[in-house]
Amino acid sequence: MDAIAAEDRIAAIRRFTRFYTRRLGVLREGLLDSPFSLTEARVLYELAHRTDPTAGELCQDLDLDPGYLSRILKRFEEQRLVRRVRSASDGRQHHLVLTEKGKGAFAPLDRQSREQIATLLMPLSEADQRQLVANMRAIEKRLDSGTAQHDSFALRTHRPGDMGWVVHRHGALYAQEYGWDETFEALVAEIVAGFVKNFDPEKERCWLADRDGDILGSIFIVKQSDEIAKLRLLYVEAHARGLGVGKRLVDEAIRFSRERGYRQITLWTNDILHAARGIYTKAGFRLVSAEPHHSFGHDLVGENWVLDL
Repeated sequence: MDAIAAEDRIAAIRRFTRFYTRRLGVLREGLLDSPFSLTEARVLYELAHRTDPTAGELCQDLDLDPGYLSRILKRFEEQRLVRRVRSASDGRQHHLVLTEKGKGAFAPLDRQSREQIATLLMPLSEADQRQLVANMRAIEKRLDSGTAQHDSFALRTHRPGDMGWVVHRHGALYAQEYGWDETFEALVAEIVAGFVKNFDPEKERCWLADRDGDILGSIFIVKQSDEIAKLRLLYVEAHARGLGVGKRLVDEAIRFSRERGYRQITLWTNDILHAARGIYTKAGFRLVSAEPHHSFGHDLVGENWVLDL
């Protein structure tokens, strides 16, 4: 590489970094006029969008010094923003859980961050916004040589608007792939409405696989009894199949159920859903009963599966 050209490129990247950090105000003592530093806000973000991670997982994924993260978490615990929960499967590990106070502290920070980015995008046309996002994805892909960023995704819990999307995508996808009629969409709507109305955050959870705002799939765990959880509404978008989305969603649902003290997970599916049945089998579920039924405009065979935890 030509030495002069290399220096020009280095200078250009450093200039862009200075520009972007200034526009976002990350050099200020408190991010977005909050009491949190940039690193503290990022830790809060991860705690709000993950399901009970360990400190070790945060250290690895955020590339943080363990001592530095430990001091941050200690302050959060003293402020009652975070609590530690001993792992039910490994007594040597503790999972980090954002308290209600912690969620309340993070909510305005998250809202202001979204509003700040929306303000940055507002002067741009729709085409320019799409190009900007594409350019950012290209930067991620080029600089992260160890990971195929275009194939990466994160799991997050639900937020306003997601339930309607889950109903819409189930209805559209199953109509397209299996010819199921609108009564299936109605069933999904009833399930998600019940989930929202009776939501128990300690024993129930919805996860969505999210890639840069593109929802790739979903899964739900709902409380059937104190000891039995029910897995519901697993789906994966056609363009995301082969990325391990379904397996990761099921694995997360199982891990959550174990941590919450359930002794068994049940689920109901149909024998034509071969991909889902394959995931359930590999995860250790066993088929316990099957019965023909006529639903969603078709003759089907419904199946009940269970997993002992």
